Amino acid sequence: MAWDEWEQLKSAAAERHGTQMQLNHVPLDPGGSGGTLVSNKPAWSKAGGDVGLIREDLSKVGVKLADGQKGLGEDAGCMTAASQKAVHESWEKYVKNVSARCGKLSGLLEKVGNDQLKTDEAIEAEIGNLKVEYADTAVLGGQDDGRF
Repeated sequence: MAWDEWEQLKSAAAERHGTQMQLNHVPLDPGGSGGTLVSNKPAWSKAGGDVGLIREDLSKVGVKLADGQKGLGEDAGCMTAASQKAVHESWEKYVKNVSARCGKLSGLLEKVGNDQLKTDEAIEAEIGNLKVEYADTAVLGGQDDGRF
């Protein structure tokens, strides 16, 4: 497609749509119950409790991962077993990290209900610390780690 043709297509699209789309605008009637945000201790406690339930489910996943690994024996001389072991260790670490992240986030959410006087910036900073502390693990799929 020639550059001139591309420019014509963009111009035609702009004419058809004009200024109908505006992303930085809230509609006059956003719907809902009047747009009032309510923040109270029970809501924060429930959110924290729900994240805690995710952590419980992750502990069950960890047990199943460990059970699935039993009986595989040593991986000496078998590249498939060595690769499977690397994947297992990666997932085991990932599940533990997500579980720990959920534990801390659960505690933070419940604490927010108690600390309503804190500023939004302070709460955002605490949650941001989780992103730093529990950064996702590097991708393992397709990497040979020098075994092949």
